[in-house]
Amino acid sequence: MSASTFEGMKLTFGALVIAAGVCGILSFAFLATSLGTEYWYIIEMNPLNMSDFEDLSSHSGLWSIHEDGKMNTDAIDSFTADSSRYSEIELHMLSMHRAIVVVLPFSLVLLLFGGICGLVSSMARSPVLLTRTACYFFICSLLTLCGVSLYIIYSYQALAETERVVGPEGLAYIHTSFGWSLGLACLSYGLELLTGVLLLVAARMAKLTT
Repeated sequence: MSASTFEGMKLTFGALVIAAGVCGILSFAFLATSLGTEYWYIIEMNPLNMSDFEDLSSHSGLWSIHEDGKMNTDAIDSFTADSSRYSEIELHMLSMHRAIVVVLPFSLVLLLFGGICGLVSSMARSPVLLTRTACYFFICSLLTLCGVSLYIIYSYQALAETERVVGPEGLAYIHTSFGWSLGLACLSYGLELLTGVLLLVAARMAKLTT
């Protein structure tokens, strides 16, 4: 292997680990922002005559709901909820919510340690460490995907349960949608995957230069 080819591979390796580092930092920042904001789910009232309806518009996060500019943390506190007050379906949804608020923060913590591992393995230029760190990020992405998927399922089931209780006419003037906080979590998932792929390519480059 010529010196020029070797230098080119070194530059490529450097670019790959820098790109992986940027993606990793962004994935952590996006997931942390999504967990700390209350725009995962948005409810908007669209009555024909607003004067005849109470404005029930709200936006919620994983731990709180904002209604009329006020934050309510008790509304979705699944850990301290009295299980005797809920039906079987509602208890199932509470279990799903508990899983969501455990899995996503856990994924965030893993991302922090993944960044440290990525820095060490990049400085060591170790193919083995880089490959293991890439697999570590794939695991993080899987946890993030599980948390996001559970939240989407949870939201649809909550809407279906509400419709069952109040009837379709009760939701006629209500528009629901997912917010940008969920979008950031989805972006974090994609960046975690990209970080793992870049680290795998970097591991291949490091192996070729040893």
